[in-house]
Formats: sequence, C-alpha cells, structure tokens
Amino acid sequence: MRKISVVIILLAIAAFGLFIWWQNGIKAPSPANQQESIFVINKGENVREIGNDLKEAGFIKDPVVFFLYVKKEGIDTEIQAGSYRLSPSMTLPQVIETLQHGTIDVWITIPEGFRAEEIADVLKDSISSYNDLWIAILKENEGYLFPDTYLIPHEAEVEQVVSIMRNNFNAKIESIGLSTNSPNLDRLVTIASLIEREALTDEEKSLIASVIQNRLNSGMALDIDATLQYIKGKNADGSWWSVPTASDRQINSPYNTYRNPGLPPAPIANPGIAAIQAALNPSESSYYFYLHDTNGNIHFSETLEEHNGKVNKYLR
Repeated sequence: MRKISVVIILLAIAAFGLFIWWQNGIKAPSPANQQESIFVINKGENVREIGNDLKEAGFIKDPVVFFLYVKKEGIDTEIQAGSYRLSPSMTLPQVIETLQHGTIDVWITIPEGFRAEEIADVLKDSISSYNDLWIAILKENEGYLFPDTYLIPHEAEVEQVVSIMRNNFNAKIESIGLSTNSPNLDRLVTIASLIEREALTDEEKSLIASVIQNRLNSGMALDIDATLQYIKGKNADGSWWSVPTASDRQINSPYNTYRNPGLPPAPIANPGIAAIQAALNPSESSYYFYLHDTNGNIHFSETLEEHNGKVNKYLR
C-alpha cells in the first residue's frame, strides 16, 4: 500500500511538472517587448523546423511545446510559407494564429516556360489584390517575367510584381554577360522562349537553338508547334499548351511559324536562364529538324527525308 502511495505521489509530481512546463511554454518570451520583426517561413519547411526557427528568433519559449500544440490542434497543414510580423510579447497561441492568417508576403513559384496567363493563374491564387486587369500588363512583359520562386507582398499591385520579376530577369542575364542594353535582346528572348517550350531537358536546348538559327539563316519557316499552342491559348478543360493538329498549321496569325518565315513578333513564354544562354550561344550543327519520340527522347536530322524517316520510325 505504501509503494502505491509513493507511485501516486511521483505521478502527481510528474503531472504537475508537465503542467508547469506546458504553461511556461505557451507564455510570451518577453511580455514587455512589443517590438515587431519579420519572421519568414520558407517553402517546404516542416513544423519542427519552424519551431526551432521561432525559438532561435526569440518568438517562442519552447519548440517542443510549439510542435505538440500545433499537432494537438491539427493545424500543421494550415501554417503557410510566407513572412509574418511577430513580437516577443505574443503568446504561443497568438503566434500560431498569426502564422495561420497573418502573412504579409507569400512565396510564389513561377515555372520555366509559363506564359503570362499561366502566371496570372498562379498570382490569382496567392495575391489578394489580384484582378483580371493584371493579365494585359503581364502579357506586355511576356518573356521578361523571369521564372523563379519569389516572396511577394500579399497585397502587392501588378506593377510591383512585374518589377520584382523583371529586376530578377536583369540580374540573371547579367550573370551570362547580357544587359538590358544588349543589342537584339528582344530577338534573343523570343528565341529563348521558343527553345524553352520546345525542349524537354536543358541538355537539348543548345542543339534546338542551332536548328532555329540554321532555319533563320536559310530563310526557312521555323515550323514550331509551340507557336501554334500559344495561338490556341487555354483549352476547354482549363489546361494550356495542347498538342496541335495539322489543321492548326493554317491558323491566320503572325505567331504561326508554319505560315510565316522568321520569328514570331514577340516571346511566347517566359524562359529560364538555360534557354536564354542556349539562344545566346547555340551549338554549331547542320541540323534543320528534330522530333521527340513517345519516350521523350529527341532526334535531330539534317534533311527532310531523314526527318520523315524518323517520324515514321518513332511516331507512327
């Protein structure tokens, strides 16, 4: 009986200790310090990492209590990447509430090869100030909205979004020896946009660039399917870049590179740095044709006869 009493007492002490630990963990680290600072949650960070970062920044007292609290409330998936205003005077529940609803900046990823309207779709889902008037402004900057991951103010206006992306574009092209004053930059970006949409891997890009350059030098039509996809726009199911048909080659548009020799009048997408570099320094080759087989492998040809043979071999 005495042993049972000792066990009960020890359990009570342990429970009391846990209670004190828990209560201490949810208190504000510094109730008198109301100075706010920006706390950033990066994309892909898990709850443990966020808790450790919050502790290191002085916004919570105990990362383990933070982890258990979030799990207990079932809100670990509701804490979003972004930037938040926090202060050491906030209690743990206040911090967690802010991390659920108080983001001032959001992480946005723009994949390589997205066209302006696709970027608009991404922004529409993340930026509270977005409206459909943005699409026209984004289209005016087609090709220069550099694909990357950005931390953008939640209530940004389109001019600010475009400025962020174009400044990044400027910095990226400077890394390969270009600038906004480089001659024929628009032409280069247009070619890069074609490469970006046509290539499946970075390794293909310089050879695809050589095909484009060879055709331009010889006065041949480029015959690039991606330009037909650009003309057609969004499909009925809401997707973009559908597989073009033979009849699409007759579409009357300056972007139709089957009907019009030379480059389209402007970029058809927003290329990454590998595509821009390929356009700047295409490989030297005697290729005028290429195709991707059903496994995604690319095959280059020098003559139409050779190309047609590969069409029959790989696509029919």
